[in-house]
Amino acid sequence: MHNPTATTDIGTNGQGSGTPAIAKVENAASSSAISREFYNFLADIEDLIKETTSLTGDELAHARVKLNARVAAAKASAEEVGDSITLRARQTASMTNDYVHEQPWKVLGASAAIAFLLGVLIARRS
Repeated sequence: MHNPTATTDIGTNGQGSGTPAIAKVENAASSSAISREFYNFLADIEDLIKETTSLTGDELAHARVKLNARVAAAKASAEEVGDSITLRARQTASMTNDYVHEQPWKVLGASAAIAFLLGVLIARRS
């Protein structure tokens, strides 16, 4: 019998292992990190815009370099979060695949029940 709260080793595809509780904590942490990074980025942009109104020559070039560095850091952070999301999606797909292979009749029954309920809802709408 499959226990979804236990740590499960993900088959032979080399995706690692994980638990739903850890995934929830990682989701919260990554969304918090994304939000924090985005607001920091916006604050930096606002500061640079305010500073550039009075800048000339070398100061303006320095501000441009600073802005380019900040944009590069934001891109790297976004790529890192994207890679994390991709990894979690692959792990979830692998865990789902393993569960479907272990419990095919449960999945078939649940799918039939959902299809029936959707059919009832659609029939009421018409």
